[in-house]
Amino acid sequence: MDPLVIVAKLQRIMQDNLQRVGDAMISGGVDNMEKYQYMLGQARTYQYVLQEISSLLEQKEQKNEQGTVINIDRDPKA
Repeated sequence: MDPLVIVAKLQRIMQDNLQRVGDAMISGGVDNMEKYQYMLGQARTYQYVLQEISSLLEQKEQKNEQGTVINIDRDPKA
């Protein structure tokens, strides 16, 4: 499977989870401060990871535009 397909699927899963956390917080699914802080931490973590993935993908795209070939095989002999 293409690594970019895997990354896209992970991004979609994280975006869905971020949306669920936000929806739960907005709809009154928080009944105490500890739960609120936990959910807020989850949301911030999803946002952070999504931003980092986006930044990494932008760097890869910039390298590809310059004609750089990136070997992502695990076997360095290949």
